[in-house]
Amino acid sequence: MSYQPRQRTGGGGGSGNTEGYIIGAAAVLIVVVVAGAWAAAELASSFSHAPVPPGNPIRMIDGLGHHTFLWAPAATGWAIGLAVAVLLLAGLISGAVWRRTSGGRGIDRSARNVTRDRGLRRYAGNGRAGPGVFSGPGPVIGKVVPGARTVIRATWEDMLVVIAGPRTGKTTSFAIPAMLDAPGAVIVTSNKRDIVDATRGPRETAGGCWVFDPQGVAGAGTTWWWNPLSYVTDVRSARKLAAVWTNASKEPDARTDAYFDNSGQELLAQLLLAAAGGSEPVSSVFAWLADSEDDTPVRLLRTGGHSMSADGLRATIQLPEKQKAGVYGTASKTVSFLSDPRVLEWVEDPSGHRRQFSPTAFVESTDTLYSLSREGEGSSGPLVAALTAAVLEAAEGKAAASVGGRLAVPLLAVLDEVANVCRWRELPDLYSHYGSRGIVVLSILQSWAQGETCWGEQGMRKIWDASNVKVFAGGSTDTRFLESLSQLYGHYDRQMRSRSNSAQGGSTSWSNQRERVFSVDDLSAMPAGRAAVGLSGTRPVLVQTVPWMARKDSNVVQSSLSRYGGPDGHRSPVAVAS
Repeated sequence: MSYQPRQRTGGGGGSGNTEGYIIGAAAVLIVVVVAGAWAAAELASSFSHAPVPPGNPIRMIDGLGHHTFLWAPAATGWAIGLAVAVLLLAGLISGAVWRRTSGGRGIDRSARNVTRDRGLRRYAGNGRAGPGVFSGPGPVIGKVVPGARTVIRATWEDMLVVIAGPRTGKTTSFAIPAMLDAPGAVIVTSNKRDIVDATRGPRETAGGCWVFDPQGVAGAGTTWWWNPLSYVTDVRSARKLAAVWTNASKEPDARTDAYFDNSGQELLAQLLLAAAGGSEPVSSVFAWLADSEDDTPVRLLRTGGHSMSADGLRATIQLPEKQKAGVYGTASKTVSFLSDPRVLEWVEDPSGHRRQFSPTAFVESTDTLYSLSREGEGSSGPLVAALTAAVLEAAEGKAAASVGGRLAVPLLAVLDEVANVCRWRELPDLYSHYGSRGIVVLSILQSWAQGETCWGEQGMRKIWDASNVKVFAGGSTDTRFLESLSQLYGHYDRQMRSRSNSAQGGSTSWSNQRERVFSVDDLSAMPAGRAAVGLSGTRPVLVQTVPWMARKDSNVVQSSLSRYGGPDGHRSPVAVAS
């Protein structure tokens, strides 16, 4: 992507301005020297037997010239001391001014070379969203640097991606503020409870809060449950759920086997379809995989009218023992999380006393769903990915049935740590489509490489290219990614002066040197509180991020932290609010 460089050319009045600056600087210097000399003489007379200077500094200077006033050696020492003090004070003042105006950041000075155009009005609140798009204020992106006066926001038809390393303010500056600005339902994925504690309070004023926490990340109690089999209505949906679980449960660097991986995924889809059609609990799938001779799912498939799936399952059961063990073992590993009784509590309700979560009802509400999981052994990531897919697919279905094919009130999906806790293979293909449906997705990654590991190079590229708002908030040393980002920001023409001297006199010439707006070094040293932002339809900008602590409504977040976070880090258990 290339951009028109900003031209810097000198004007005809440059010489006059320079002379004026020189005269003014000389006048200030004379005043400082005269005042300093008089102060030194006054101090010398006060602390020694030096002559007392006249009360008027000008008369003292005149007396020195006419030898009517004698300059004492002690006054020289005081003059040197005062000069040092003045220089130190000037240094401190200039440093403070420099830090205030540029934050002491080289990248802020580089941001002055970014040329802005009218396309920025769309994000500064001066433009109009597309027809049928919710017109409320969208998520805050930041304040444009230099100046930090213009606040830019995404609109409710934009897709967003944030790439930022650990402890760069991803949650405080992007995830939490976006949730505070959301007008409708919100789904959040995360591997930490801080986002739950910070936003439960304000989100409860909008609707109910559901905390899906099979691993106890937030200490949530199982006061409700979600049945993954409610997603399965036919062969196609069974295969989709099996694919989500398979991809989410597989380690990114795991070896693959074309036969056993595909056969195991198809077996899982058949068992899911059998359990859903036979009104069996999801734990039955794990039990059938543990007993490869059990033909109960075959009978359930035939009863439900899925004879071809039943024939396929029968053929798998009749495979040679070693081959069958490989297929069943692959599928069993995919659903190993179902062997944990604590996880089963979130996806089954044998007593029938708890509320059941409905993705369809959720997308029609203003509720909030927190879906929490940690990566590693025993991760409930497959369930988090499946629940996320079920909610977003329900939102897509509602949008398709709405006027203009778009949700009247947008749904916000904040996918924090998406590559770790919500490895959903289909997300890149759906990213651009969701934007036209009123489903706004904010994906947060720690690095470009993390996205490539999750979705592959092409998948990560799809998400990046489909995002109207691309944010880099630092914390990366990936030179390949930083180089592409540096190119995205384009170039500017830096005016260079050269002077030549000769016996006949000297001459000055000017030339333009083409340079990057932001170098790789600038981006790799991105300081906290700054983010490079690429925007659709306009040139990129540098922004000062706006964490929730700097917002006018920060008190509601602080109250939520006090209520749900507990004092001194001793957090109280999280319960669902209806």
